[in-house]
Amino acid sequence: MMNLPQPKRLWDWLLERLELGPILYFAQNKEVPVHQYSFWYYMGGIILVLLIGQVLSGMLLMVYYIPEIRSAHASILALNSQIDFGWFVRSLHSWGANLMVLFLFAHLFSTYFMKAYRPPRELTWLSGMLLLGLGFGFGFTGYLLPWDSTSFFATKIGLDITAKVPLIGEPMAYILRGGADISQNTISRFFTIHVMLLPLLLLPVLGLHLWIIQAHGMSEPKQGPTAYPSPEEKYEKFFPTFIFKDFMAWVVVLGALAILVALRPWGVGPEADPFAPAPIGIKPEWYFLSMFQFLKLLPPKIGPLEGELVGILFFGLLGLILALIPFFDTGASESRSKAATGFGIFLLAGLIIFTIWGLFS
Repeated sequence: MMNLPQPKRLWDWLLERLELGPILYFAQNKEVPVHQYSFWYYMGGIILVLLIGQVLSGMLLMVYYIPEIRSAHASILALNSQIDFGWFVRSLHSWGANLMVLFLFAHLFSTYFMKAYRPPRELTWLSGMLLLGLGFGFGFTGYLLPWDSTSFFATKIGLDITAKVPLIGEPMAYILRGGADISQNTISRFFTIHVMLLPLLLLPVLGLHLWIIQAHGMSEPKQGPTAYPSPEEKYEKFFPTFIFKDFMAWVVVLGALAILVALRPWGVGPEADPFAPAPIGIKPEWYFLSMFQFLKLLPPKIGPLEGELVGILFFGLLGLILALIPFFDTGASESRSKAATGFGIFLLAGLIIFTIWGLFS
């Protein structure tokens, strides 16, 4: 009979062949700060778990989804009503996407207000901003794929707004549409971007982000812009203490996701008709709603410029300031630190107010 290796021998064999010693040493010796804001450290792990769920559920959906203008809507209806557990997988993907964006926002602002963007973590912040942008890209391209009336007209509005961006807007909108109007070219391109291009971009950016985090460790919030850690600061082992707490947070979030999927299955509206008028009160997904609501308030003309163009330039300025904040607030100036905090409060308040306003208007 074959002499099978004992578990310990197998582990030692793998340890030697895969050179896992340095990784295990790092995991066993890594420490995580413990303070009143430690809860926010769990956001990154939650996002990663939800992302894995998106990949797995998305792969299952691709088995039955047909990215063809005459079959896309019918394939979604079949998933919801004819395929065993198809409704569950689709709801898991849709609700998971919304929860992932929600936790992306939570991660962004918790990192911001804890000043975790300060040197030497500028690249951590910038790579995180890129991941947020990719998250929005997944949401925008995936929204059209069911080819129902709401997703069609919401995408049309989004592309029309994109076309207003100076210099690159019109060519970008034309390329995404695959022509002057939304058509088969559009759904083919959105599907390709959603399942191929964006994942290919995501992998290196996510890898860079995680590697930099491990290289610099988790940032500790300071009481002042130049304050140093006090001798009384507490730390806990990453493995197994922190990772166990992280695991418990995953269980809670996945439980909430399961409840949403079971109690509020994701439906599908009537099939899109490009020649029909847009439904009354059409709105984009909630994570784009604050920008959409703000643009609705602007007049057609602001001086010599179109109102929408002014709004887009304003959003671009806000995004640029947010991306460059690590180079403004380096921790050396009390006034700059307060200005950065004020900007964050302004941004968060605007996001919440305009989103709620858009939901109930």
